[in-house]
Parts: sequence; structure tokens; C-alpha cells
Amino acid sequence: MKLTNFINSALIVGCIAFLPGIVAAQTANNNNSAGQINTNVNFNSANASHLQPFNTAFLAYQGGFKEQGIPSGSALIFEYQIGNLTAKDVVQAAVRANKLPAQLLNDAGYLNAVESQLTSFTNPSDSDY
Repeated sequence: MKLTNFINSALIVGCIAFLPGIVAAQTANNNNSAGQINTNVNFNSANASHLQPFNTAFLAYQGGFKEQGIPSGSALIFEYQIGNLTAKDVVQAAVRANKLPAQLLNDAGYLNAVESQLTSFTNPSDSDY
């Protein structure tokens, strides 16, 4: 096994292990009655907290949107590669699952970032060091 494949596998396993904590920490909570400072990066949507694009794509990869019709794992990658699935489809599923606000469907920056994450799933680093 190449070292890079081993490292990539370790990173994926690590991400899987920490996914529940990531999702819990970044679920939308717009109640700011205590006056806390919102430190989330929010693209074009003012004063909203939500999943970051990587977490949205990774949640889809892990099967978090199966009930919304988004396949997981290699099926997600395959459907994306052949053009049957887009970043907008994944974001729409996240909106239906109440993980994202609907205004992100019109946020080109967010959609492009999710697209980039989906692309990274299809193009793993394969260099020999």
C-alpha cells in the first residue's frame, strides 16, 4: 500500500470518527438571545450558522441524506462523476433534512465550495513519495 493511500485512509477514518461531533457542533442555531458573537463563516447569508461545505459534502458521503434520495459512499461519487448528481442536489437534500437554511440554494460561493468537496472525493491524491 502506498504511503499516500494509507494516509488518505487514516484521514477518512478520522473524519468518520469525528463526524458526529462536527455535525452536532455545526447544526444551525440562530437563537442569539445571550448576545454571543457569531464566529462562523457565512458566505452571503447574514447572521446564520450552518454546516460548512466540507461537512455538508462529507455528511452526504456518509449517508446522512439517504432519506432525501442522496446515495452514499462510492454510489455518491459515481452518480456525481456521471452527472446524475450535483452540488445543488446535495445542498437541497441538506435543506430538506433541516441541516441548512434554504437561502444557501442561491449562494454560489457555498454551492461552489460543496462542488469542490465532491470533486475532491473523485480525485484522491495518487502521488508516489
